[in-house]
Amino acid sequence: QVQLVESGGGLVQPGGSLRLSCAASGSIYSINYMGWYRQAPGKERELVALITSGGTTNYADSVKGRFTISRDNAKNPVYLQMNSLKPEDTAVYYCNAYVRTMGNYWGQGTQVTVSS
Repeated sequence: QVQLVESGGGLVQPGGSLRLSCAASGSIYSINYMGWYRQAPGKERELVALITSGGTTNYADSVKGRFTISRDNAKNPVYLQMNSLKPEDTAVYYCNAYVRTMGNYWGQGTQVTVSS
């Protein structure tokens, strides 16, 4: 089992920055990759960024060059640095951990609102 707790969401003006954090506990050494997803009202949940156990990263086209996913050397916590935020980035952001033998785990979500 893996437990995930997100923090760092909030209200920010367009062009501003926020950093989200995801702390994992439990069977963290079995995690194959971790990522951030988001879900805006009336839309499906979408992948924002992920980082594998080997450190490879992948980003949605809509956030490339603005968002950066990273982690500490101990693989925990995982961060999402969000710069140049736009109103369309407004969503609930969820931390995800994938374990090949156990499936997906999700955090409770943190609200990010970009508005003037």
